[in-house]
Order: sequence, then structure tokens, then C-alpha cells
Amino acid sequence: MTARNTARFPPITRLSVLCVKLHCDFLTTNSMTIDYATLAQQIKQWAKELGFAQLGITGVSLPDAERQLQKWLDAGYHGEMDYMANHGMLRARPAELVPGTLRVLSVRMDYLPQGAGFATNLADPTLAYISRYALGRDYHKLIRSRLKQLGERINQQMAELGYRPFTDSAPIMERPLAQQAGLGWVGKHSLLLNNSAGSWFFLGELLVNLPLPIDTPHQGDCGSCVACITSCPTGAIVEPYVVDARRCISYLTIELKGAIPEEFRPLLGNRIYGCDDCQLVCPENRDAPLSIEGDFQRRPQWQSQSLLSLFAWQQHEFLNYTEGSAIRRIGFERWQRNIAVALGNAPYQVEIVQALTTKLDSASELVAEHIHWALAQQKRKSWQAESLLPRSTERLVRIIQKGLPRDA
Repeated sequence: MTARNTARFPPITRLSVLCVKLHCDFLTTNSMTIDYATLAQQIKQWAKELGFAQLGITGVSLPDAERQLQKWLDAGYHGEMDYMANHGMLRARPAELVPGTLRVLSVRMDYLPQGAGFATNLADPTLAYISRYALGRDYHKLIRSRLKQLGERINQQMAELGYRPFTDSAPIMERPLAQQAGLGWVGKHSLLLNNSAGSWFFLGELLVNLPLPIDTPHQGDCGSCVACITSCPTGAIVEPYVVDARRCISYLTIELKGAIPEEFRPLLGNRIYGCDDCQLVCPENRDAPLSIEGDFQRRPQWQSQSLLSLFAWQQHEFLNYTEGSAIRRIGFERWQRNIAVALGNAPYQVEIVQALTTKLDSASELVAEHIHWALAQQKRKSWQAESLLPRSTERLVRIIQKGLPRDA
């Protein structure tokens, strides 16, 4: 646990656990004097005032999700994400993560920016495509701050409140919790889906020690739809609701620290940070709301940037332009690695060959490997005429233009 995540909960000791238990017993004994149902409704109103689209309340038991997680880990689908296995089944046990937890307040916040330009970027292989969640400010800090504010508001009503905020920042299974809290259902692509909001939203959790009434779990499902499965460029959705992260473009461009396997490099296209394809083809996203958060709107440096211009950045420029952005977490080396692959996938240009060759002098061993691959791709393309876009990308662009005209 980092220091910024320890507000309100004291260091975990035998004595503190005992104190939490005594407090919970006190709340149970005096439950007749506290109107928890009214408090729950007030909490949901406060959440909306803080910019959350929805808040749901659930308990701390996730037996089905725990079994699925173990099966997924046993299959090795987590790849190099050792942190997924390091905490064992703690992810499915919020009450063990933070002793004394009785309820999880699950929230969602919309992030789809105005003028998303999905088709605009994907249709031009010389432009860089960045997953739309990363175009603005890093969501971790913003949502954690809002959750902390929510906890403080509750604390004004409940002086003995214990709470801790999380947003993709702790070993906790936020999607199953969100489904139990009634926020939506886990789709076949493993993301949470909501009938009115699609999947363009972030999730966060506030763990509390209050016996609030629990919301009804969401019972929705994807029916017979397999659009996300058939449209995944790398076939990462190996079966409904199961994603092999080792094949996922988001994993390959963000989580993977070493070389991108050659079999996947041509399939990345111009995607240099993450991938949105499974969301773009999902019918539930046709009427998804735009985010009202200024911090989630596209920053100027990500407005129709060419691959060549981004590849020309020096490390200090990368650090400057990615300040406060989730993109910074991959570091300059992986940034160059990803762009080198995208340049190899772009149509042949003398300028691309020159840029790749020039960068070799200062490239690390990892980046150099991908530059050599990209140069080989460019050389092959110089010998033969090729379509600017792979057929799969052309199909995706048509789907976006028809299904998401506002955001195309």
C-alpha cells in the first residue's frame, strides 16, 4: 500500500483489527439509531455532485470471481503481469485487503472525449492511434481524489467512519464488484458494460466499514453478440469473457517490458498505446455519453499527431508532453519501441526509412531490434504496391463510421 492510499485506515495490527471489530459490533448494536438507507441515498447524491455517473453498493464476497481468477492465472493469461498473481486471492477478498471493510462503494466516471476521432486516426496509417482513455489527465489521481472527497463527506455524518479509496491501484476485482453493485455487467471482452453508458468509463472503489444496504446485482449479458471476439486484431479474446493478455494490444504496448513478439507486430497497425477495437464494435457503445470532465478531453499534443513527429521526440520532450498522463508510465524506451513498430506498418516512405535509420545510432538494444524489423517492412513495401490499410482495419473504419458517426 502506498502512503496516499492509507487515509482513514490505521496501520493494520491486532489491536486495530480488534478496534474495527468492536466498532462494527457497536454499529450493529445501535443500528436502530442510524438510518443507513437514507445515508446510502445521500451518498449516491454526493457521488453525482462529485462528477461520478453512478454509485452502487455491494458486499465483500466474490466466490465466483475468485474461481475464475484462479483459472485465468493457472492458464498463464496474465503474461508478465506478475502483480496479478503476487497477491493470491486477495483481489477477490476486499475484507482481507482492508480489515474491517463491510461494504464496497463502486463508482463509474465517463471518459469518452468530445471529437474522439476514432476513424480519423485509424484510417490514416501515418497517424498515431492512442487509446482514448489516455488522451487526457491520468485518471488515477482524479478519481482517487474525488473518492477521498466522498469519504470526507460521509465522515461528516459518521464520525467513526473508516474508508480507503482505490481506482485500479490495488489488488481488487473492480469489475465483478461493480456488477454486484448494479453498475453493469462484465461483457465478453471482460470490460464492464452499461445499457445507457456502454463501456467508456473508469471504475473506482471506496471501501467502508458501514453496514449500508446492498444494491441489486446487474443481470445483463451480451446475448449472442460476438462482435468483440471476431474483431479483436490479435485474437486475444480466446473465449467469451476470457482474454489472453499476452495477445492483447493493450498488454503488448503498455504492460510488456521486452520485445513485442514478431507475430503480433503487423497486427498492431498504428496503435502505439492501447487499443479500443473491442469497444468500437460493441453495440452498447452506440449512444455512450461524452465526458463532461475537462481533464479527460484530448490534450493538444495528441491531436492528429503523425508517427514521425512522435518518433522524433527526445526523452525530455516525452517527459514534458506526458506529464500528468497515463502514457508516461511506459517510459521513453517502450514509447520508441511501439512507434518503431507502427512505422514499420505504415506505407513506404523515404522519410520513414531515414527517421528509423537515424534513430539507430542512439537506440537501446530493445528499440534497435524493432527498428531493424520496421526497416525490413519498409524495404519490402518499397518493392511492391500495397493497400494503405489492412482489410481488417478498413472493415473497422466502416463499422465506426456507420455505428459511431458522432465519434468517428
